Amino acid sequence: MAMSTEPLTAERILVATEEVLRRYGPAKATVVDVARQLGVSHGSVYRHFRTKAALREAVTERWLNRSTDLLRGIAARQDLESGVVLRLWLSELFQAKMHKAGDDPELFQTYEVLLRENSSVVEEHIAELVGQLTTIIRFGLERGEFTVPYESPAVSARAVFDATGRFHDPVYAAEWSRRSIVDDFGAVVDLLLQGLRKR
Repeated sequence: MAMSTEPLTAERILVATEEVLRRYGPAKATVVDVARQLGVSHGSVYRHFRTKAALREAVTERWLNRSTDLLRGIAARQDLESGVVLRLWLSELFQAKMHKAGDDPELFQTYEVLLRENSSVVEEHIAELVGQLTTIIRFGLERGEFTVPYESPAVSARAVFDATGRFHDPVYAAEWSRRSIVDDFGAVVDLLLQGLRKR
């Protein structure tokens, strides 16, 4: 094995892990495979990630969070009407998930396995997304653009997240290639916005 002279960073390890997962799948991919991909000893990988489970958790978190920053930026927008921001945020989330499933289906299937292994990572990711929705809804309430049937904007945010699950939960990925899916998405968002808008 030719040893690498490039500094070993956590990010390089995660990129290599993703490539190894794509090539071998989660059942067969090993830390030794990752080390070989990087041209380093497997002990070097373990200095950054103490266990194989920690490495798999980190690569799952990285994959989940790829679109989080963009979504956070949308949620913080105050230059648009809250309903427009909410539609834009939900649309961006849906598009990001569709691209993940369609652009690299082998890796997407691998991550479906990893997601089942890493419930705490998934829970943190969902909490982040619901928090962003809460920001949008709270601002809509403050500006008098939304009304909600609950005292807490967070309860309504979770309801919106759950109601749109078909368009972001990987369990529904097989449906995302249907011709009607964009129209279905639009109809659900229209209904949600109708319910949120102040009467």
